[in-house]
Amino acid sequence: MKRVASIVTAIVVCFSALQAAPDQSSDKPQYTSDNKLLPPKNFREWIFLSSGLGMSYSPQGADHQMFTNVFVPHWAYSEFLKNGKWPDQTMFVVEERSSQTKGSINKAGHFQTDLMGYGVEVKDETHFPEKWAYFNFDETTKSAQANPKAACFQCHEDHAAVEHSFTQFYPTLKPIAKKFGTYKQERENVD
Repeated sequence: MKRVASIVTAIVVCFSALQAAPDQSSDKPQYTSDNKLLPPKNFREWIFLSSGLGMSYSPQGADHQMFTNVFVPHWAYSEFLKNGKWPDQTMFVVEERSSQTKGSINKAGHFQTDLMGYGVEVKDETHFPEKWAYFNFDETTKSAQANPKAACFQCHEDHAAVEHSFTQFYPTLKPIAKKFGTYKQERENVD
């Protein structure tokens, strides 16, 4: 009887450990059979890199101020800390949220509200000849095709401080990239 109890206890411990272990494969790009990206799961549990408010890449700006929150998987972040480079199959999620100034007890400043959508940047050398691809999602998107190269890809190619990532806007990663010599300083001060 004690032996059966010990076996049952061992099975329960193993099962609990499996349930508690993070599924690293969900932190890597998953595709449909026609090469569309599936939305990343649980990205809000990843490493939070930074947040922006009202950022725009054009002189006109937007008609509303939006928050952008950037997340990257734990494993990719750990690799970046070791060498200042993003490993293959890294994904960035840029979550876009509305901003509001009036609500509850808030008297000044902005706070985040509704999800407007999110973009996913993927480094995947086996799926994309240029290594990097960009996708757009909203809450109902089941899968997404890569954006045309002339859109996000070219902007990241021309302006990103580390590979295709805008590390110039990630204050905790900028010194790491500089330490390893992967940071392009000239990308920081663009007119």
